[in-house]
Amino acid sequence: MLISLRDNDLPRNRYGFVVGKRTGTAVSRNRVKRRLRAVIDGVHDCLGQGYDIVIVAKPAILQQPYSELQRIVNVLFQRARLLKVG
Repeated sequence: MLISLRDNDLPRNRYGFVVGKRTGTAVSRNRVKRRLRAVIDGVHDCLGQGYDIVIVAKPAILQQPYSELQRIVNVLFQRARLLKVG
């Protein structure tokens, strides 16, 4: 997974999800997006605000359990210095 972010000059974050056709059928791509939205909902309050955040999913994401998705997203946000640890 990759993330890309940019300042948006708003008091809130906006999120986008990119799941390519290589990931699978429309059903599996939509499932990935739903799972990623659920992960983001869980960490949204712990993130800095004012960013446009795009998460790009890779095909290997289909085999990952939900707990692993949470861990990966947390690591990505920590590397981007968006996650408020405390």
